[in-house]
Amino acid sequence: MEINFLGFGISILLCYIIYFIIIKSNIFLNQLKDKHQNFVDRKFILPIGGYFILTTVFVMNFKFISLELLFFIPIFIIGALSDIKKFNSPQFRFIVQTIIIICFVYFINLKLTSTRIDILDVMLENTIFRFSFITFCILIVLNGTNFIDGLNGLVLSYYSLITIFLIYADFELSFLNNPNFLQELLVLLIVILIFNILNKLYIGDSGSYLLGFMYSVLLLNIYHENNYISPYFIILLLWYPCFENLFSIIRKYRFKKSPINPDTKHLHQLIFYFINKKSNSSNFLINNLLSRFVIIFYNILIFYIGFIYITKTNIQILLLTFNVFIYFLIYIKLFNFRFRKI
Repeated sequence: MEINFLGFGISILLCYIIYFIIIKSNIFLNQLKDKHQNFVDRKFILPIGGYFILTTVFVMNFKFISLELLFFIPIFIIGALSDIKKFNSPQFRFIVQTIIIICFVYFINLKLTSTRIDILDVMLENTIFRFSFITFCILIVLNGTNFIDGLNGLVLSYYSLITIFLIYADFELSFLNNPNFLQELLVLLIVILIFNILNKLYIGDSGSYLLGFMYSVLLLNIYHENNYISPYFIILLLWYPCFENLFSIIRKYRFKKSPINPDTKHLHQLIFYFINKKSNSSNFLINNLLSRFVIIFYNILIFYIGFIYITKTNIQILLLTFNVFIYFLIYIKLFNFRFRKI
């Protein structure tokens, strides 16, 4: 593994310059936390992790700039404007996201030819349906990533875990012009995670949108070039943000609320509340760490089993079904604990 340390050095320098520009511009001052953000310690912390991710990815891949990378910019801008409260409407953000991703899928001609569901594979032969289906999948991951960004370091830990498994799997990655992209990405995520845990920054909407978009496209391409694996292993890697998003839509629809407006009833928030109430410690950082550990440790076990049976579709489907069952079981118990009448 060869890491471009010069590139990282330049990235860090540029990130510091961006940091001081943001500090001087005061664009994040007087931005009150939303109600759903009260589960994270964000007082006086800037949501600039997305700036660091975008800057580093472009610097590290300067020799390999492609149309795919250029589409990172508008996705980042949507989140950055949301972070400074200049793009407050979730509905409008969703519409703009959809337009950008449709353009991306069309111009890049992103491929998905086999899901191992015969009727769906036949439908994917239709170009319009294929573009629509891929757009839907990316939107689910992108917004699901934003939904699970409620604990310090949760999103960064989750995608670091995925990256470790991808590196270990040693997939064919000829679509990546930079052969060390995954290794460099892992280092980047770990560095930002350290600063995030230390409450020096958090990734914000710009970072969560960027990571959700990046990994959904990355994993679609990995499956296209390594279609000996089960497509459901790819779904397994992304099951948490995807299911969190889909379940949230159903839950909010059930209570007659907008499916894309934030709330405080996500699983990670309920886990944090439970640990905070049951723990002997009132230390925010410790309880945050414990909450994140529970989620990440569970996914380590699930990913490992999925990796062992990476070509076995029936095992992957069984794992996905098990995940949904466990999610519902834990969610119902924690929801009743959190919102039961006293």
